[in-house]
Amino acid sequence: MLMNMKELLSVAQKHQFAVPAFNVSSSMLLRGVMEGCREKQAPVIIAIHPDELSFVEDSFIASVREEIIHSRIPAVIHLDHGGSFEQIVRAIRCGFTSVMIDASLLSFEENVAITRKVIEVAQAAHVSVEAELGTIGTTGNGGEGGTEQIIYTDPATVKEFVARTGVDTLAIAIGTSHGIYPKNMQPKLRMDLLQEIRAIVDIPLVLHGGSANADSEIAEAVRLGISKINISSDIKDAFYKKCREVLQDPVIREPNAIYPPCIKAMKQVVYQKIDLFNDAGKARYYQEN
Repeated sequence: MLMNMKELLSVAQKHQFAVPAFNVSSSMLLRGVMEGCREKQAPVIIAIHPDELSFVEDSFIASVREEIIHSRIPAVIHLDHGGSFEQIVRAIRCGFTSVMIDASLLSFEENVAITRKVIEVAQAAHVSVEAELGTIGTTGNGGEGGTEQIIYTDPATVKEFVARTGVDTLAIAIGTSHGIYPKNMQPKLRMDLLQEIRAIVDIPLVLHGGSANADSEIAEAVRLGISKINISSDIKDAFYKKCREVLQDPVIREPNAIYPPCIKAMKQVVYQKIDLFNDAGKARYYQEN
């Protein structure tokens, strides 16, 4: 059941659960995510960063669309952290149903201007748009960038930004970072900031950098109104740790011998995130609409 983000998250927001956005950059990762979501009957967002798209190329999106259509699971194909208008257009042309324009490091006025430009093009193709206010941090190992110091979202700008752009979903910076946190780095989410922003606007809110945060904080963020949480490093870490273990055997070489245990290991993380976000079994809500 292929949808855009606005359609998917309007239901999630109504029923108070968050949909995981799993970054997928290979057919093996795609298989693990979709198998896990089918088994859990959980709506899902297949997220692909521009760097990942450069690797898998545009033709990969056709197979993602085919997988979603035959899965009967409510799902979105989302461009994660699109950094330019050209990247957005490419994503729309090759079949994404949702795009993110990340102009968070630009000035407020520049962010508004490019977001409006993206929305004008995307809406004509029935593609939803996510933008970002504030900038999340980076651990240096997430592959998706960020700033050394978190630039928290300023609630005073949120209402104006949403009103002037008409954006469908908004990523906010409340204390997360991309990547796996090193032992000396302890994230702390600003729940007070989330509550303040949630009271200002009624569009779905997005949490980036959702890997490796304390489960208790993530669950609380969902309860307080986060409708989409991005997960990349956690599933890749599980997959490739198992892959390294399997490849200790010097004889093994066939993909169907190497990858099934790696997919199984990754799916344990997929299950855990689905349960944590209160996403399990929620496919039923889309069948009712």
